[in-house]
Amino acid sequence: MHLKLLKGSVLSDYNLYQLFFSMCNYLKFQNVFVCVTVPPKCCSVRCNLAAMMFFGFAVVYGLRVNLSVAMVAMVNETNDQSSSNSNISNECPVPTHTLDSNSQSLEQPDGIPRYPWNPKMQGMLLSAFFFGYLFTQIPGGYLSGRFGGSLFLGGGVLGTAVLTLLTPLSAQLGAKWLFALRALEGFGEGVTFPAMMAMWARWAPPLERARLMTFSGAGSSFGAFVALPLTGFICHSLGWPAVFYSCGGVGCLWAVFWFILVSDEPRTHPRISDREKYYIINSIGAQGTPHGWSVPVLSMLFSVPLWAIIIPQMCSNWSYYTLLTSLPTYMDTVLHFDLRQNSFLSALPYLADWLFSVGSGVLADNLLERELLSVTAVRKLFTFIGLFLPAVFLLAVGFTGCSAVLAVTFLTLSSAFGGFSAGGVFINQIDIAPRYVGTLHGITNTFGTIPGVIAPIVVGYLTKDHSVTGWRHVFWLSAGVSAFGAIFYVIFGTGKIQSWARTDEESDTDTHN
Repeated sequence: MHLKLLKGSVLSDYNLYQLFFSMCNYLKFQNVFVCVTVPPKCCSVRCNLAAMMFFGFAVVYGLRVNLSVAMVAMVNETNDQSSSNSNISNECPVPTHTLDSNSQSLEQPDGIPRYPWNPKMQGMLLSAFFFGYLFTQIPGGYLSGRFGGSLFLGGGVLGTAVLTLLTPLSAQLGAKWLFALRALEGFGEGVTFPAMMAMWARWAPPLERARLMTFSGAGSSFGAFVALPLTGFICHSLGWPAVFYSCGGVGCLWAVFWFILVSDEPRTHPRISDREKYYIINSIGAQGTPHGWSVPVLSMLFSVPLWAIIIPQMCSNWSYYTLLTSLPTYMDTVLHFDLRQNSFLSALPYLADWLFSVGSGVLADNLLERELLSVTAVRKLFTFIGLFLPAVFLLAVGFTGCSAVLAVTFLTLSSAFGGFSAGGVFINQIDIAPRYVGTLHGITNTFGTIPGVIAPIVVGYLTKDHSVTGWRHVFWLSAGVSAFGAIFYVIFGTGKIQSWARTDEESDTDTHN
């Protein structure tokens, strides 16, 4: 066989085969190696899906953290001014301009209401989100795996955005109404991450999983990075109600584009090329099909590899939620940053986490493509880096004392290296059970949300006197928990698909071979 090219050049059989196979991506499909040409990634439908998810999760985290910043402007602190000042630690020197800057930042335009909520009430309102968030993780993952995730992801963001628009009204009606609204927001948002995982089970080729999933999930860190300083600016310039109107409006606008552009799987997408569709379907194989009504619950509960994911995610989230809920307080009461500096510096760790998590996905896929390491080795390596090194830097924060520069530097480095876990344990569910990844992510995320409820309580107990020593204990505890998670995963983690997750077709093939 010969192939005639331009200018009359002719390729021999040997050169033709060499050219053809150099363009191939070898995939083991039904125990047969199939040569599939890889379509370009740029402007592909799967990359466009990752971009839509990225911005969707940026919106989601903007909707999640906006109240924590806006709360400063919503609360009338004149009644508690003397008590709040007495709670501030005097171990570290207070800059002379800090108090004046804080008082100016708290000013609101005329006609903007403020409420006499005490610290206990504020804590309840901030935690209300997680009460709802806990209940829809597993149902959302299960239903997404059964029916497809686009409706649940898009509907979760849209529902949360609409409820966010009602925040000023609910606050005016009373704290109980705002608590119920925030719980409903968490209830709606709880389905989003499991739905994302269920969609990637049908869209992400095995050698592109890490980069696609980490990029889309990294939108959460990007959203927190943008939302923290932007919310503070809007509060100061337009008043706190504008924060919820703008965030809710952006969420509704994103949902419109989502429902127009996105489909549950490659087979049903109206604008995907045949080449990309064939590549995705054949690279994923039978694991890209929906699961039935029944799932192997008992096998999941007794699966050591699943618990090897749950435990490290809980340990990682302990540090994450500690920083998410308490870092502004640390920067205020110990390091004495004014509010504008506080909002910007509190956002820096999320910028670092975003950049490193995206990079970890690309690096993990490159290691797998070049066959330098197995899936198990890659997941263990990235998880160890993403949990143990952050523990080292958190331990260092405890020794910084009153040095604001060193504290911010170590906190940012901790979050940066924490981004490596995005290419490790945080996508490991799709390795061990692609068909049930939505349900598995719902299970792991439910357990992973528990630190979001417990960690702020523990931080409040350890830092009740706002001392440097108390905060040192907070960072040391977070470091110990994170290090334990790293060691646990290295011992028990795996990247191999589990027997209870195999399809009947795959099981029959393995039996005959």
